[in-house]
Amino acid sequence: MKKIYFILFLLLGFVASKAQTGATAKDALELKETEYDFGKIPQGKPVFHNFEIVNTGSIPLKLDNVQASCGCTTPEWSKDDIAANTASKIRVGYNAASNGSFEKYVTITYNGSQTKQIKIKGTVWQAPAGSAPMNASVQLLKQQLQ
Repeated sequence: MKKIYFILFLLLGFVASKAQTGATAKDALELKETEYDFGKIPQGKPVFHNFEIVNTGSIPLKLDNVQASCGCTTPEWSKDDIAANTASKIRVGYNAASNGSFEKYVTITYNGSQTKQIKIKGTVWQAPAGSAPMNASVQLLKQQLQ
């Protein structure tokens, strides 16, 4: 019976210490911005934005995963721990392959199970299919230079 009580005591102690660590780590990740609007971008031209994150806690912060909602969005981040009171960046790219409006989400998982979300949005416009129209002034300049 004493063994059961001892095991329960250890288990409760472990759960309590884990809960305290989780509460501290939960508030440790601060995002300088949670949303970025690329505005209007031409189709086929990839765009990128850096989201700044800060570890406001007193212990190192570990980004476990940064995952986009689809394959057209690519997050890049450092696998190194972020020291207390220092900043890091998450670079988010969008490939702009499809025209029209877009709104994509990126989920940041840190310190085991905490998550935060950032969003990118914008509008992709389709460039004309043909080449640019001939410019008579440019042709005149080319003739004069020959």
